[in-house]
Amino acid sequence: MPDIILTTMNARYTHTALGLRYLLANMGPLRERTGIVEFDLGKRPRDMAERILDEDPKIIGLGVYIWNVTLVTELTDILKQIRPDIVLVLGGPEVEHAHHNPPAVHSADYVIAGEADLAFPELCKHILEGSPPPNKTVAAAPPPLPLLEFPYKFYSDKDIATRTLYVEATRGCPFDCEFCMSALDKKVRFFPLEPFKRELDNLIDRGARHFKFVDRSFNITQNTAHEIIDFFLGRQKEDMSVHFEIVPDRISGELIRKIGCFPPGMIQLETGIQTFNPSVASRISRRQDTARIEENMRRLRHNTGAHIHADLIAGLPGESLVSFGDGFNRLLALEPHEIQVGVLKCLRGAPISRPGAHPELAFNPHPPYEILESDQMDFNTLQRINRFARYWDIIYNSGRFPRTCRFFAHESRDPFQTFLHFTDWFFERIKRTHEISLVSVAEHLFEFIKENTSTTPAEIASIIYADYRAAGRRKRPAFLEKYIIA
Repeated sequence: MPDIILTTMNARYTHTALGLRYLLANMGPLRERTGIVEFDLGKRPRDMAERILDEDPKIIGLGVYIWNVTLVTELTDILKQIRPDIVLVLGGPEVEHAHHNPPAVHSADYVIAGEADLAFPELCKHILEGSPPPNKTVAAAPPPLPLLEFPYKFYSDKDIATRTLYVEATRGCPFDCEFCMSALDKKVRFFPLEPFKRELDNLIDRGARHFKFVDRSFNITQNTAHEIIDFFLGRQKEDMSVHFEIVPDRISGELIRKIGCFPPGMIQLETGIQTFNPSVASRISRRQDTARIEENMRRLRHNTGAHIHADLIAGLPGESLVSFGDGFNRLLALEPHEIQVGVLKCLRGAPISRPGAHPELAFNPHPPYEILESDQMDFNTLQRINRFARYWDIIYNSGRFPRTCRFFAHESRDPFQTFLHFTDWFFERIKRTHEISLVSVAEHLFEFIKENTSTTPAEIASIIYADYRAAGRRKRPAFLEKYIIA
């Protein structure tokens, strides 16, 4: 039985906890006395407690994130009720900032504030030797990355076969965007590149095919970005996918050319646009060259086979519905494969969360801390945006209705307002945003387009039926019967 259990709840089964594996890799002499027990959000806290206590640990290290903080709170309460002698140590972004700690901290014996790779093993050593620190909060300075043991050998064969593997070449971010916790890092730190590439090589040799880089600014240093892209160019395999988060106005023409050498879909790029409004960007300390963003996004879209995911945030201070819609249309014209419409969140520790930083913004005090009202968008408007985002995911981002979406993307003078109109119209009829069948979506799209364009019902039916069949359905929906002759 291990003396130390490392655990967390991943957002879904296909995710892996990179942080737990870093801790295990750096436990030193305590590594053989340490085990990992992972869960996902589908598990009940009672069942998680049972599984953890089956190991009879002396210390439990729990990773706390925005998606699992509510479950962690219940789990820690249960664990302390059953085994008050077990030492509970919490770490992660949800508990690092003392001025607004969540209730889970009350049940904890220790909280590690900062990167815990080296601080957690040191804390465990003192606890097991009978000399625990007197202070509940352990301040952990950022560790020198060359001193860390890589965690990748602790991905199991099952992880490699069934999950996305998280990797990182850097930590930190040079930007100061107020909504992001990475604004606290101030600079980018680098892992030694040659040993890192050897770790990737080992994973590929073991059968790994799906990599997600968690680096906040993958291409902020061109040399590192080129080295890693060159590595994957030389090691690409069938069905391989590699995901990077990029700074779109900092990507070089040469890097775009190299990305164009990969098979379609192998490279996945996440581009954080967030806003096209320069005055809004200034209010949140965001520096970006929007003209360069548009130029590079077009080059990526038309000269490479990369799958492009772009992010916009609604509810930023100074961003009105009209301004946000203009930004959405501007982004849609660049033809990314996905547009993730999010609402601003007040993440713990991010500059925007500082007391008094933005009194004009009202946030939900419960996870995920989404904005309820801004200086430019009231509660009802943001509710409409939330529904817009959900329906956009179902219809556009899912890729299930590419032909139908041309109506919104190309045949409307104002795609944002047209889809917002559809959002209001659709919600008025079905009164929900989840558990919507494909046939229901198709039927409502048909009716909406029929009511709002001069396109003939037969033409609309033909387009929607083509999308419906491409999504894997063969039986013709009843509502199309009279319009399609086969």
